Amino acid sequence: MTIQFSTKIFPQADLQSAKQLSSSLKSLLTQNTDCLVLGYSQADFDGLISNKGNKSKSGLLTELDLLLGGSVSHAAVLGDLDGKQASVCLLRADKSWPANAVKAKRVLLLGMGDLKMAADRSLTTFSKVARAGLKALSGGSIENALWFAPSFTLSKTSEMIAQEVRLTIQYAGDHAYRFGVRQPTMKFKVKDKPDSFKHLIFAGNAACTAALKEAIEQGSAMVEGMHLAKDLGNLPPNICTPTYLGKTAQGLAKKTNLKVEVLGLKQIEALGMGSFLSVAKGSETPPQFIVMRHQGGKAGEAPVVLVGKGITFDTGGISLKPGEAMDEMKYDMCGAASVIGTLYAAALMKLKKNVIGVVPTCENMPSGRATRPGDIVKSMSGQTIEILNTDAEGRLILCDALTYVERFKPKAVIDIATLTGACVIALGHVHSGLFSDDDDLVNALTKAGHDSLDTVWRLPLDAAYHEQLKSNFADVANIGGRPAGSVTAACFLSRFTEKYKWAHLDIAGTAWKSGAAKGSTGRPVPLLVNYLLEQK
Repeated sequence: MTIQFSTKIFPQADLQSAKQLSSSLKSLLTQNTDCLVLGYSQADFDGLISNKGNKSKSGLLTELDLLLGGSVSHAAVLGDLDGKQASVCLLRADKSWPANAVKAKRVLLLGMGDLKMAADRSLTTFSKVARAGLKALSGGSIENALWFAPSFTLSKTSEMIAQEVRLTIQYAGDHAYRFGVRQPTMKFKVKDKPDSFKHLIFAGNAACTAALKEAIEQGSAMVEGMHLAKDLGNLPPNICTPTYLGKTAQGLAKKTNLKVEVLGLKQIEALGMGSFLSVAKGSETPPQFIVMRHQGGKAGEAPVVLVGKGITFDTGGISLKPGEAMDEMKYDMCGAASVIGTLYAAALMKLKKNVIGVVPTCENMPSGRATRPGDIVKSMSGQTIEILNTDAEGRLILCDALTYVERFKPKAVIDIATLTGACVIALGHVHSGLFSDDDDLVNALTKAGHDSLDTVWRLPLDAAYHEQLKSNFADVANIGGRPAGSVTAACFLSRFTEKYKWAHLDIAGTAWKSGAAKGSTGRPVPLLVNYLLEQK
């Protein structure tokens, strides 16, 4: 299922001004909605308690209490309402609500905490509030809600409102995602039914009109990109093959302004991508090399290039993986899925920048034709590679793609890959690993991760680690042993990126979840979208 997002503007609504507070709440309460959603602070709650019986002082909860016939103070007396952060109180219409003045069927009050404290004004803490609110709206009979954005803002800036709205949309879309509903051809008994909640309306005032509308457009596009990335990751490997990824990209070109080119085996051979082809050799399914272009910027403007690892199933090749949990190796194309999803989002929001997505995609299978440990191959760059382990295949397909993108004279190149189990050991499932020698690029990606709460953590790329990749028989070996495995993998890739600014994102720990919650997360689409939005 999908949630529809829209906006409604109340030009004079201002909850910061005591003069406007009552009239603003009156306007909001007259709206025909299943639920009006408001944020309140610890100070508002304290004001409600201390002002009981005293009508001379104003505050959001105090004014709301007057308009709702005392139901707010009654909830506080019952203990249903308090000042704690992310606390939830749902008020339902009853006889105490004046029928001629209140059309909203419910009012959902969400505690923002003590906004005088810096810790309670962070996006991380806001995310707890947003998640709590969305959980309260879901799973019942509420079909639509009016979310008054200015009541949640951590500051009065339009930028902060936009960040909060995008984040709320991101979480709403994430919460609503159901693979079985979105993929009707993959019939199975869905455990949980689609939610009845379908429409979230963000209300604002004159001060935030432009920021609110833009944030809704951007957030909605980002959710569509995340959903696509999740769908591609969750599809079984007998469906989501390299050919399927190519056709998916071509299908997006028919729906948007994206320009898509899919290169087949002979074209890949003609380009001299010997490293990429060495991985594809063991499979009966031919490799594909997908190039997606979003030309939203000025002619001649240097593009940002995203490169995604697209191993649609990874057995490890001749260096065969253990059988346990091998089914999860269908997720080894989540880097590719995130690139396709991000380009789709960029096209939907008509991003005014040039972005190119490049996806080398194939299967890594064992067979009589498969590459062996000890084989030496020649990459597109001319560097020779001694393949010591065929399960270190992602870097082998990425290195040729990283050489290919030199032709675009890029502003920056970011590759995204479920590259190493070592990164999962280092960072777990919280942060994606970030590798780059360019401090500006690191800072920009770190900020984008913070703004989307799709976070990264910088790991080293010191020259000393390259010593582990030395080979007696080729320019470089494809593995450097167990120590610092994620670092040496990034060092390997860096050898093919010397002609442009480059960063590597290892998403092995963040691209999917295992166990009962098994499924693609859609990360790092939010990070990449926020990064692109911030580019000048």
